[in-house]
Amino acid sequence: MPTHTPPADLFRQGLGLLLDKDTTGWIGLWAEDGVMEFPFAPPGWPGRLEGRAAIADYMRPYTDHIDLHDFPDLTIHQSTDPATVVAEMRGVGRLVRTGAPFDTAYIAVVTAREGRLTSYRDYWNPLVVHEPGADFAGSIR
Repeated sequence: MPTHTPPADLFRQGLGLLLDKDTTGWIGLWAEDGVMEFPFAPPGWPGRLEGRAAIADYMRPYTDHIDLHDFPDLTIHQSTDPATVVAEMRGVGRLVRTGAPFDTAYIAVVTAREGRLTSYRDYWNPLVVHEPGADFAGSIR
């Protein structure tokens, strides 16, 4: 009988891949029909990405814009659904274009089934990367 990575472990693995700048590896954690949502997306930014290909298109340029160094203060809560966890954390690093510090809080509601991410609701403030003249906002719309 195959075993599957528990959602909390899969989430931690994904954070490690993001810190390693391994976007391809991170995308590989996703189910083909996975959904990523951004409930606080500002006008003109995607609020929902459907499918691994759409998620990949969105995430590929992130290392050109945000240089993540750590995810401190990580706390993962198991929900009543064994497939779903809620993660609280900070993402810290720098904005590549300007070198300005990047430090923002995240809450993510993540579901995984059969060892793949199937749903990721990302509650973060995307405006922290929207600087005058920055092209990050345009690259992720």
